[in-house]
Amino acid sequence: MSKLAQVRGLLFDKDGTLLDYWKTWVPINRKVADHAACGDARLRDAVLRAGGHDPLTDRVVPGSVLAGGTVDEIADMARDAVGLSAPADLHATVARLFREGGAEHAVMIDGVRDVLVQLKARGFKLGLATNDTEAGMMASLQAFDVLGLFDFACGADSGFGPKPGPGMVMGFCHAAGLRPEAVAVVGDSIHDLEMAKRAGAMRIAVLSGTSGRNDLAPFADLVLDSVRDLPELLSIA
Repeated sequence: MSKLAQVRGLLFDKDGTLLDYWKTWVPINRKVADHAACGDARLRDAVLRAGGHDPLTDRVVPGSVLAGGTVDEIADMARDAVGLSAPADLHATVARLFREGGAEHAVMIDGVRDVLVQLKARGFKLGLATNDTEAGMMASLQAFDVLGLFDFACGADSGFGPKPGPGMVMGFCHAAGLRPEAVAVVGDSIHDLEMAKRAGAMRIAVLSGTSGRNDLAPFADLVLDSVRDLPELLSIA
């Protein structure tokens, strides 16, 4: 709680933290795999499995490339899985499918916008950091009237480097006028928590994404069910 009492800024992951990962990304993963495989069902399933997505159950392995990789990492994975038959435009098309899929399929976790509004009203600086592209981030959140609540927002291509590097945290600190020890990163994956550790920020894990408590607890200062627990937690810090 002593760490939490210092927090003045909250840097949120997007997918699995603000957005429902399963409803948003399962159809996008399938569309990307289908494109990489040129419609071949066997190769499509091979791409999904290589990325950590079980094509039979639609469960996604915590920490896998499809759980939180960048566009480039996912495109490289798909190309390796497909081999010589991979489309020449794979990287550009994956970025486009992510952007279009985010706009079409994104579902916000219930209550998240209300939490962000409450935290903003209480004076916390709010940031958003995702391994999606900046355009994908904007497309997936544009329908939910939350982008204006953030003092800082970046994707993996925004110039701060991807997770788990510390650049996104340092960019938020600069934009918000805060030191890293006054920032908590809130995310559903180990690479969110590793990013926070490398930057010297507090690590708050949430169980609303692909990772479970046993996956996250060894790397987190706190583990919450979801961001909906934040207002009460920060009230008693």
